[in-house]
Order: sequence, then C-alpha cells, then structure tokens
Amino acid sequence: MVNETGPAAARFVLVGTSHAGNVGAAARAIKVMGFGDLVLVAPRFADVLVHEETVAMASGAADVLVRARTVPTLDDALDGIAHACATAMTPRDFGPPTLAPRPCFEALVPALARRGARVAFVFGGERHGLANDDVRRCQVCLSIPTAPGYGSLNLAQAVQLIAYEWRLALGAHPVVARALQAPPADLAAVERLLAHWREALVAIGYLDPAVPKKLLPRLRRLLLRAAPTAEEVHILRGIARAVLRRGGAAPAHGGDAGKRSALD
Repeated sequence: MVNETGPAAARFVLVGTSHAGNVGAAARAIKVMGFGDLVLVAPRFADVLVHEETVAMASGAADVLVRARTVPTLDDALDGIAHACATAMTPRDFGPPTLAPRPCFEALVPALARRGARVAFVFGGERHGLANDDVRRCQVCLSIPTAPGYGSLNLAQAVQLIAYEWRLALGAHPVVARALQAPPADLAAVERLLAHWREALVAIGYLDPAVPKKLLPRLRRLLLRAAPTAEEVHILRGIARAVLRRGGAAPAHGGDAGKRSALD
C-alpha cells in the first residue's frame, strides 16, 4: 500500500485510453515501482478495468485495477492533487515549461515533501496524446529524452519510465540478491587445488616437472583473482580427478583429493 499523502502517493492518470492492454500494462508498471493510484479519464471502453485483456496484461497487479477509478474529466482525476505533470513529446503554445523527468523530479520531491502534497502524472491517449487544454492544466510538461527523430513510446512504456524516475527521486527500492553469495575458499584449499592441477597436468604431458617455468604461479594468480568458492574448488578438483582417471594415474593426494564431490 502507498501512503495516502505526500509525494510517495503519486497518482497516474490515463486520459482517453483506447487499448485495454495498455491499462493493464500501466497498472503493472506502477505496481513494480511501489505505486497503486491509477485513474482513467473517459476511456474508450467503460468496462476497461475488468476487460479480459486488461487483467491479463496487469500480470499480478489486479489489486491496482480493483482500486482504480474511472472519471469523466481531468479535473475530476486531479481532485486532491497539488502538482500535476503532463507528459508530451513537444512543447505547447501557452503551456507549462517542458522539462526532462530527472532534473524536474530532483527539485519537485523536496518541495512536495515539505507540504505533504501529492503529485499526478497525466498521460494522453495512444493516438493523439494529450489535448492542449489538458497540458495547460498542469504545472509542468515532462518530455522523456528519446533519440532525435523518433520519440514514439507505447503508453505503458512511458508510464513505466516516469514511475521509475519518480521512484528514483523518492529513493530507490533496495536491490535484493536472488541468492546468497558464498565466501571465497581459503588459501589452503586453493593451494591443494594447485597441487592437484599440477599432478593432472603432468599426467597428460602438459607440464614438465623438470622445467615448470611460470605456469603454476600464473595459475595461482588467476585463482586468487577469481576468488573461487569452496564448491567451485571442488568442481575444479573433480576435473583434475577425471583427467587422472582417464590417464590411468591414481591421485597422489590424501584427504579430500580422493573423494568424489557431489558436484563432480
């Protein structure tokens, strides 16, 4: 749930949306950034919030659709909003200043936080965007800095970009590691691996023990730079054991050198 007041309670307003899939995709876009206030102004289909394609494209953001509202005018959608940001690729005559989202939001977040005020981001329909009068109702016009000559963005893509930039300005959600990173193997394990490799390389004729040159120091440097985990060391020693078995040599090392790892 988002806060009821303050800049974190951003409202996303879609005006004159034509395609049900874009409504669902927009709901998904704002939810992944931690927002949930979606308002539709005069959409093409009155039942768009429960349309099959809308729900399918929401992909887990059905709760946003349940809370979403449909209203007849932009003024209704902006009720309770202190600052409205239109989205348009080109400036409008007699319209508000046009800014890129990031510098605009850097100044806007602290200003709204001091007042405990809310912001709304207003997006136009897929075919024609926002009408001039709708843009003029807003204090600023946001223009996503796209490549020169081609600034065509899908509606849901534009919603995602603005939601992402607003989340960054508020303070990004922490990145959660998908798996715990195992610590590197200790130096003794690396040295045992090097000894095992030496034995295997001698067995296949790759290393001449009488003239070893700098092969092992270079391998040691590689391993220390790579910082393999204990499991990775087991894998590499398993390869050495396989080489020795294929060559008909018995491992010379005791301890875990003669044991099969579950990762072999």
